[in-house]
Formats: sequence, structure tokens, C-alpha cells
Amino acid sequence: MITPNSICLLRLSAIGDVLHALPVVRTVQYAWPETTITWIIGKAEYSLLGDIAGIEFIVLDKSKGLSAQKNLFAGLKGRSFDVLMLMQYSFRAHIASLAIRAEIRLGYDNARSKDLHRYFINTQITPGNQHVMDSFFNFIEKLGINERKLIWDIPLSQEDNDYAENICKGRPVLLISPCSSHLIRSWNASGYAEVADYAVNEHGMQVLITGSQKKEEIEMAADIQQRMRSTAVNLAGMTNLKQLLALVGQSKVVLTPDSGPGHMATAMGIPAIGLYAATNPARARPYLSEPWCVDKYDEVAQKFLNKSAAEIKWGTKIERLGAMDLIQIRDVNNKLDKVIATYNHP
Repeated sequence: MITPNSICLLRLSAIGDVLHALPVVRTVQYAWPETTITWIIGKAEYSLLGDIAGIEFIVLDKSKGLSAQKNLFAGLKGRSFDVLMLMQYSFRAHIASLAIRAEIRLGYDNARSKDLHRYFINTQITPGNQHVMDSFFNFIEKLGINERKLIWDIPLSQEDNDYAENICKGRPVLLISPCSSHLIRSWNASGYAEVADYAVNEHGMQVLITGSQKKEEIEMAADIQQRMRSTAVNLAGMTNLKQLLALVGQSKVVLTPDSGPGHMATAMGIPAIGLYAATNPARARPYLSEPWCVDKYDEVAQKFLNKSAAEIKWGTKIERLGAMDLIQIRDVNNKLDKVIATYNHP
């Protein structure tokens, strides 16, 4: 196709998904340097990515409800784009997309869409069972760009880096971010505590426990710390996203379930031990950490659905009580051993 003059990307959330989208944007800018990029993004996600150069960000603060949508419509009045990449299928995103005038409205294939997604687009990406980032790259492949630049150039201030350095103190760090946005996808506190003690005793690591200001995440972090026999630094509820990214960047390895900090590790070139049972790691794992992920998804599918992972619909979340408990402490310790061995002996 003819190189577009302007592209509007609509991907509001979540942290992991906007981190998947960033290399797609950077690839477009590399291939078509004259094309302007406008990104409609959520408020929290903007706090992490909003100071990246060369991208016009427009924030849609979902906490403001209808007024946020009205502001978006007012702000985009009279503007038009050559391409809209509607990378999110949700009612909120679909309503927001109506504010965007674009000749090409590019979205998902029918198999991967919901909430009437097909009625808000006029062009679809190629169907397939893929990792989320691969599906995002399908958007620009549909536009004619077939290369990929895995670039995560997220600015960090000297203050952010100093903050992380002061906590890490040059020691090898295991950063544990124990909670997923859906707690049923999180592992148990006793398992995290045992792995943390193992990291301290067997690998001489310092353990950091992180989390958001949500009550359940602060409680989980405190529970892990209390169960540990060794010491850990509990930072749950105390960091913003930039500070967390800086801490991830100075860690040796990140341990997390299906959550944003695992994808932060990818962005910072840090291996992530992802814990997957309720969700399929082939779709959602930290993109460059496949060897380090603990994968119990097929076992969970057979236990709770009486089917193999290959027999159920792609992207199915098996959010059942006890699913994550199929992950064993030895599974995680073995992955930690392999990560340490690999990165200590290139």
C-alpha cells in the first residue's frame, strides 16, 4: 500500500499490552520515518510511556467515565488519519474509536474479537493462534511492513535509576512481583516464600517484593515476607511505574505470574520466570523468556476441562480455584537454577 501520512493506534491498557505495542510503533517509525503516530492510551500506561519521543499521546482516563470519552471526541474533532489500528476489543475502546476518522480501520479477525469488534473496523488482520505481540505485529504486516524492531526505549530519569541503585546496592536481585491483576492467576504466598529463601541461601540473592497499592497486593507481599526465614525488602505499594521499571532493570531475574512486570523484564532485557497455569504462556508469556516459564496450562486444561490445551479455544483463561497450585516449588527453583547458570556462564 501507499505509505500512510498518519496512523492512530488505540491501545489503552494494560501495562503488558502497551509494552507489546511499543516495538510495533518503533518498527513503523523505522520503516516510515515521515509517518506521524498518534497513540490513544490509558492514564497509568501513559505514566510509563508518555515521555517517549516521536509519539503523540492522547490520554483516555477511564476513571472519568463518559466525560473522558467526551473529551476525546472534542479533542479529535476535525482531525482524520489514514489508518486506525484498533488493537483493543472492549466496549470502552470501541466507543473511543468512534472519535477517530480513518480511511482504513484495522482490527482483529473474527476469531480473536469480541464486544462487536467487527462493526468498528473495515479491515482485519490475518487469523492465527499467536502470542499477543505477534498479533500486534500482524497489524503492520497487513500494512506492508514485514520487519520487526524489538525496541523498548523507555526513558528513565537519573532519580529513578538512583532510587533503584540505592535499593539493589549492586547485589544480584530476585524481584518478586507476586500478583496478577486477577488474583486467581497468582501463585500462593508459601510457594513464593520458599523460592525466595532458596534464592537467598543457594544463590546469594537479595529479594525484593513489589506490588501496587491495592490492598490485596500489599497483603500478599506482607504474607510472603512473614513466611520467609530469610529477609526481603518489601516495596509493595511504594513504587511508581518508572521506579518499578528501574528496579526491574537492575535485577538479575524477575519472578511473576501473568502480569505487567514480566513484560517490563522483557523491555529491560532481564529474564523473567513466568508462572502460567490459568493462562496460556504461548499467548501471554514474557516474549523473550520462553525457556524460563513454568507452564502448567495443559495440565490445568485436562484437570478442569477434561481436554488438552490443544483442544480448547485459543486464549481460553482457566481461572479455577487451585489451578495455580499445580505449580510446584521445585518447578520454580529449577527454572531459577537454569537462569542463574545461563547468565553466569554466557
